[in-house]
Amino acid sequence: MSENKIKENLKFDEALEKLESVLTKLESNDCPLEDALSLFQEGMELLRFCQEKLNDVENKISILLKDTEQFVPFSGEGE
Repeated sequence: MSENKIKENLKFDEALEKLESVLTKLESNDCPLEDALSLFQEGMELLRFCQEKLNDVENKISILLKDTEQFVPFSGEGE
């Protein structure tokens, strides 16, 4: 199965759990350099996936609020 197919079937919560698992492995002191690089790459892909999902949801919410004439653009405060 291709990487894009996996991502199509992956849910945000699952991706976040995988990302947390990758971070835990990277934080361990017994991770060989080659494995760490591979894990880092996987983590970055999962991070991009999660960011895209969040941006999509944010855009959909903005559209829905705009349709109800209660448009409040996302300010990003509190990050």
